[in-house]
Parts: sequence; C-alpha cells; structure tokens
Amino acid sequence: MKFHRIAALLSRHLYLYKRSFPRVMEIIYWPFVDLVIWGFITLYLERFKGTMPSFVTFFLGALILWDVLFRAQQGITISFLEEVWSRNLMNLFASPLKPSEFLAATMLLSIAKVVTVSFVTVLVALFFYSFNVFLLGLSLVPFIVNLIVTGWCIGVLTTGLIMRYGQEVEVLAWGLVFLFQPISCVFYPMSVLPEWLRAIAWMNPAAHVFEGMRRVITTGGFPVQDLLWSMGLNALYLAALIFWFHRMFAVCKEKGLLVRVGE
Repeated sequence: MKFHRIAALLSRHLYLYKRSFPRVMEIIYWPFVDLVIWGFITLYLERFKGTMPSFVTFFLGALILWDVLFRAQQGITISFLEEVWSRNLMNLFASPLKPSEFLAATMLLSIAKVVTVSFVTVLVALFFYSFNVFLLGLSLVPFIVNLIVTGWCIGVLTTGLIMRYGQEVEVLAWGLVFLFQPISCVFYPMSVLPEWLRAIAWMNPAAHVFEGMRRVITTGGFPVQDLLWSMGLNALYLAALIFWFHRMFAVCKEKGLLVRVGE
C-alpha cells in the first residue's frame, strides 16, 4: 500500500465536496433532521405520556401514513430519474409528449406504488404487531388522498429542480421529502413545536393530515377543519407547482438543458 495513492483518491473525493453544495448539505442535513425529529418525539412522550391512549396506534398509524406520502413523492421523482439514468429523457420530450402528460402518467404510477406498498405495510403491521389500520375507520380515507397530493407537490418540486440543475441535485430525490418531516408533525402533535415553527407547520398540508389522524384516534370524530385546511393548501400548492414545472421545462428547453441532464 502506498500512501500517495490513497491521498490522491481521498483528494479526488474531497474536491467534489468543495465544489458541490448538495454534497455538503447532505452531511449536515441528515444528522440535523434526525436530531430534530427525535427531539420532538422525546418532548411529546415526556409531556403527554400520561394522556396518550395508545402509543402503538399513534406511531404505527403515523408511520404507515408517512409512507403513503413518501411513496407518492417517489412515484414522480424516481420515474423522472429512471428516464435520466437510461438517457431517455431527450427521446421522450422530442416526441409530442407534453409535460402535463408526463406528470399525469407519473402521478398515476405513484398511486399504484402507494397501493402496493400500503398493502404490504398493513399486512406486516397486522401480522407482527396485531395492528389493524382499518380500525381507524373510513374517516381517514380523505386524509390519505390528501397525503398523496402532498407527495405529488414535493415530487413535482423535486423533479423540476433536478431538471433545471441536473444530477448534482439528484440527492434531493430522497432527501427533500424529509425536510418536511419535522413540520409535518408525523409522530407528535403540532403543540410540541415552538411557536415560530408551529406557524410554518400550519402552512404544511401534511401537518393537518397527521393532526386529523390523531383526532380520529383520540375522539373518534371527523376533524373537518383539518381536512379543509389540507385540501385548500394542497390545491394551492399543486396548481402553483405544476405552473412552475411548465416554466422550468420551458427554460430548460430554451437553454438546451434537457440534453445535458444525465451527462
């Protein structure tokens, strides 16, 4: 073993971090997200441990619903990256295919992924933990639909960024959705957050979905206000992001960036 060869290869990788903000962000990003999420979970358990009716129901239900959002986002983003990795993106958009048709196809694919993965997670939760998510009632169905739409919003945002800035920001395909996890209040109520962060979480449709889930479990009622907030925010964000995606596509087409995506 020669040290100068080891040092040369080490320098080669360090230079990548020197000129790549996404790579530097990834080093800081994951420990930060983990610490924030588990910190708020700890506060939640400490503050409400005497009033939690069933922490198994809370956490397993939240985990299954979070996976719905994550798979809905992945259905759009990974479908786009599949075209990038196979160098087929230019072929697609050289055809009469419209950006709206591309998004519609990936959204339908994401629904198929969500149904398949949800089937698996529901069976695993039932078999290993005797947790039947269907006992939560049909009132969760509209909230699940809203989670899928929230996943679409994040997926469209991520896809547009990758299309505009190339594979350098490809890490966002897996990391961007977790940026929203601390303010989605997946495993803890919104009341655990500090006041300034609570105001940000209030503008996140996923936070209203998980707040609604907890109200369904604790009260058995139907949280209309949370559903309306989630629907309204999703409609606003999805419309704005689809418009933004079309603008990014037009810019990339004009500057010839589509040819360089994946290079």
